[in-house]
Amino acid sequence: MDALEPAYGTATLLAIAAAAVAVLLFLIMKVKLHAFISLVLVSVATALAAGIPVADVPQALTSAFGDTLASVALLVAFGVMIGRLLEATGGAQVLADTLVTRFGEHRAPFALGVAALFFGFPIFFDAGLVVFLPIILTVARRFGGSVLAYALPAAGAFAAMHAFVPPHPGPVAAGATLGGDVGIILLVNLPIVFIAWYVGVMLVSRFLAARIMVPVPDLLFGPVNGEPEQEGSTHTLAPPTFGLVISILALPLVLISFNTVLTTLVTDGVLEEGLDVVDLLILIGNTPVALLITLLVTIALLGRRGRTLAETTSMLDASLGPICSIILITGAGGMFGGVLRTSGIGEALTSSLTGLGIPLLLQAFLIATALRVAQGSATVALTTTAGLVAAQSAELNQIELALIVTAIAAGSTVLSHVNDSGFWLVGKFFGMDEKTTLKTWTVQETTLGVAAFAVAGLAWPLAGIL
Repeated sequence: MDALEPAYGTATLLAIAAAAVAVLLFLIMKVKLHAFISLVLVSVATALAAGIPVADVPQALTSAFGDTLASVALLVAFGVMIGRLLEATGGAQVLADTLVTRFGEHRAPFALGVAALFFGFPIFFDAGLVVFLPIILTVARRFGGSVLAYALPAAGAFAAMHAFVPPHPGPVAAGATLGGDVGIILLVNLPIVFIAWYVGVMLVSRFLAARIMVPVPDLLFGPVNGEPEQEGSTHTLAPPTFGLVISILALPLVLISFNTVLTTLVTDGVLEEGLDVVDLLILIGNTPVALLITLLVTIALLGRRGRTLAETTSMLDASLGPICSIILITGAGGMFGGVLRTSGIGEALTSSLTGLGIPLLLQAFLIATALRVAQGSATVALTTTAGLVAAQSAELNQIELALIVTAIAAGSTVLSHVNDSGFWLVGKFFGMDEKTTLKTWTVQETTLGVAAFAVAGLAWPLAGIL
């Protein structure tokens, strides 16, 4: 649902948004009301308080909820089933053992993060996180300690690639709005992302994991591989080979690459629309379709190892139960962010920030940050901010435009909190309550964005003379 004409001034709308977040945190953290109920309740109250017409409130709620579920539910469901098969058959253990053997125990978090950077090139944040989840949890379960040491480097890597690097939709759309060259944006942002990830994610995750103990959750994958899955089970599975596991994990990477690369080429006019082969490859590279194909291949190659198809189906069915709460809470988080967008809070805030006479790079970062905090969606913050600063960017060269995209992406990354569906996804996947998620994921997203903006700021004077 599109944003409505704001019913109140900027100060009033910001006060409503701040009060809504405070009430939500109070209900969840102090009253201990279920997060799903709290999110829906506060979304309704915020919609009414922000002046959304009563007749439009149901659509504002359900459209945002439905949009979030459309992008998350299939990915989480297919991804968790793939992960359960990898874990139950020993595939995740094989990959974890190989990573540890190659890099050593102390470098395992770094290895997971670098692998996530690679896998995150074409795969969206939520899809990549779900597919990588069994590997993260298996490595963490092997060595013990806080799961944050292994989860944050990988999750932060997927978030960084999604926000900063083409062909992900946010930086591509921002670059197109500014008139930037996608290739130059890619070349400029890749080294910036690695530096920002290492400083803002890798080093920060070590600090956080040493101080906050989060046990490895058993929510998604049940018994450790090798233990009986149920009383009387006699399955003794020979683990798959490392090559087979890597092939399964690489399959969605390859399929989704078809979609992202070909869509970019069509958008840039390199390929014509309507070509049957191109349309077919774009279809099978659509993330839910790619994960469905990967799941079917995983069932064929791993699911029948020592099991009947009926037993495999029963195991997959059992894996879906624990994630229903995660999907609903994530959808409700998207609903809350959608209400804030529809109320016009983001637009009111950004209109007050434009034309303040501050440097363009800093202005782009601050506007994107304001939008991110106000309404939660990083993609919306990216595309909206690009439109707001486009007129001031007309005389910039291509490298300067790429750095403006970096600054916008950095602002759209910081301060992930309760109106961001990704906040709930990360928190629930890794067994964190809301307070712990704020102290870890929110902090890390902020340090990632600030680190990327700092690198862009250092490069800005050099870009002006090129």
